[in-house]
Amino acid sequence: MSNIEKIKVPDIGDFDSVEVIEVLVAVGDEIEEETTIVTLESEKAALEVPSPKAGTVTKIMVKEDDAVSEGSVLIELEVSESNQKQEKAPQKASEDLPVEPVKSDDSKAVVKKPMPKEVVKKPHPVFESPTQSGKKAHASPAIRKYARELGADINIIPGTGRKGRITKEDVKSFIKSALQTGSVAQSGTPNFEVLPPPNEDFSKYGETESVALSRIQKISGKYLHRNWVRIPHVTQFDEADTTDMEEFRQSIKDDAKAQGFGLSPLAFIIKAVAVALRKFPQFNASLDASGEKLIMKKYFHIGIAVDTPNGLVVPVIRDVLAKTIMEIAKEMSEISVKAREGKLSPNDMKGGCFSVSSLGGIGGTAFTPIINAPEVAILGVSRSKIKPEYNEKGEVEPRLMLPLSLSYDHRVIDGADAARFIVYLSTVLSDLKKMLL
Repeated sequence: MSNIEKIKVPDIGDFDSVEVIEVLVAVGDEIEEETTIVTLESEKAALEVPSPKAGTVTKIMVKEDDAVSEGSVLIELEVSESNQKQEKAPQKASEDLPVEPVKSDDSKAVVKKPMPKEVVKKPHPVFESPTQSGKKAHASPAIRKYARELGADINIIPGTGRKGRITKEDVKSFIKSALQTGSVAQSGTPNFEVLPPPNEDFSKYGETESVALSRIQKISGKYLHRNWVRIPHVTQFDEADTTDMEEFRQSIKDDAKAQGFGLSPLAFIIKAVAVALRKFPQFNASLDASGEKLIMKKYFHIGIAVDTPNGLVVPVIRDVLAKTIMEIAKEMSEISVKAREGKLSPNDMKGGCFSVSSLGGIGGTAFTPIINAPEVAILGVSRSKIKPEYNEKGEVEPRLMLPLSLSYDHRVIDGADAARFIVYLSTVLSDLKKMLL
């Protein structure tokens, strides 16, 4: 004998009209008690709904994207008489348990029947809150649990399933890629306990407007966050006396203009950086995937941060050490135009050894640039300023001083080496002859 029972959505608290995001059983499946039959997802949580009985699924009453509430029928289940007896067995067994005499206050013996170990076991949906990153991932609780067991943040795993759902294979692929690239921390904990951003309705304080981030901002934002969190940044500051460099630049800038491009101080800075990288090769390196070896680069490709209407991009100028100042300036002009017109190819932004971010044309005295991984250092350049400086004779004279900010990966570079690098870079910018040596 068997009965057909309707399995409904149990009490799920304050949630109403919850979306069905996954149906985990099919008609004909034989399921055990507490087998998860569907996964629901609200704006705040994911819920697994288990079956309160064992049996055979005869009918599926819902499908993905349906909205259900407490009491909605999910499936029809054929429950056999033997299954029903098994469910009652624990209660009957409890009746046969030995009684225990207990003394009451009046010293009369009373009989206390022990409660069975499983009196009534009403299944409750498994509740899982959004993770620390604040992003709602499209994954079932089972997949979330699987990701947690492997130490992966479910919110940064790309999903390849229907509507971007994250599958078990997606989790495996993510872990494999993380191990190959070294993005999983050596401690075995790939994530940092970071609180999610506050979700606040700012319109209650006054008028607001919602403006979407640009595509470049969305893409670069994730990488900037990763680099800032995963790389131990230290920033070293210094100033370079660029008085002589500026006089030389002014004397030849008309020649550059006649050839169709401008000659900015940045061209000199890029050349000087390449000279400094040759002297300090640990700055011209990258950590390998294991984080235990340095890949020393024998080429000198420098990335330059370019401000575009759609966001910041970093195209790369190759073989800087082998090029003249004029050649660098011309290439900078060409690549900047491509960047602002949105015509850069992926190859234009790959292969950099070191990056330079110049805010000199805007202003400021110093800043802390974020390292562009897998590079190990980046140079920030601020606006130069005339300052009174002592010369070799002890006399005060006006000099054009250029503020420099060197951020470096402290896992690879010691503070003393960073200081030596930026001091040497300053001397190269102060003495143009060193660019030719």
